[in-house]
Amino acid sequence: MRIIADTSALYTPAEGENMGLTMIPACVIFGDKVYKDFEDISSEELLKIIEAGETPTTSQASIAEVLDVYKSCKEEMLVLPIGDGLSGTYQNMVSAKNMLKKDKPIHVMDTKTLAGPQWYLVQKAMKLREQGLDIESIKSALQKCIETSASFVIPLDFNFLKRSGRLTPVAAKIGTLLKIVPILTQTADKRRITLFSIKRTVKRAVAALIEHFKELGVDEKYLITVSHGGVKEKAAEVIEQFKEHFESSVFKMFTLPPALITHGGPGCILIQTIMM
Repeated sequence: MRIIADTSALYTPAEGENMGLTMIPACVIFGDKVYKDFEDISSEELLKIIEAGETPTTSQASIAEVLDVYKSCKEEMLVLPIGDGLSGTYQNMVSAKNMLKKDKPIHVMDTKTLAGPQWYLVQKAMKLREQGLDIESIKSALQKCIETSASFVIPLDFNFLKRSGRLTPVAAKIGTLLKIVPILTQTADKRRITLFSIKRTVKRAVAALIEHFKELGVDEKYLITVSHGGVKEKAAEVIEQFKEHFESSVFKMFTLPPALITHGGPGCILIQTIMM
């Protein structure tokens, strides 16, 4: 079985190749120049270009690119893209599947998430594959995890999220207010980004999320991930703040890939959880 994902799952194509994964990179665009995540541009390079005054946009892998990947795979395929609605990637992966013969064994799951939880879903799929489970059993196990995921973003520069087009109208209006720290989350259907709460400081925002995670029942069975747009020290502080309340949970910290930084903006912090 071949596991396929896009780079919002936080693996580079090179890492994927070493692990038996196929990673399809998202793209960052500056003017007429297109850069593939991790292959043509790193997160650090992206941040330097933004700091120099340029404004990037993004593009998901084209249907043609996905088709090429599908056609190159001889095994049964399990595809775990960024959640439907958060990007056009899921739809492109489904469309590419529908263009091939029905006997091509391709299973595209809607992960309903991105970044940390998506990273974990790929990890779990690989582990279950190694244990010899069939693809339907793996899908069933992943679906149980998917239903438990929760994601929250604290943006530093709200304009990047507004340009992404994924915000609800209410969330977009919040960006016009000064001296606030908005916490954003996914809508109930997990397809768009909406307002969760507003605080005066990042520390208070994190404290509010800690209380919410307690309400969600997060415990030692959950993974908590903190991903960032070039602010490693701040992300580490967030993890330490969480560890005071969730000592038995598993924590992971990641640097976001270029395309996700383009959406969340430099300095953004993404706090997520999923049941393992």
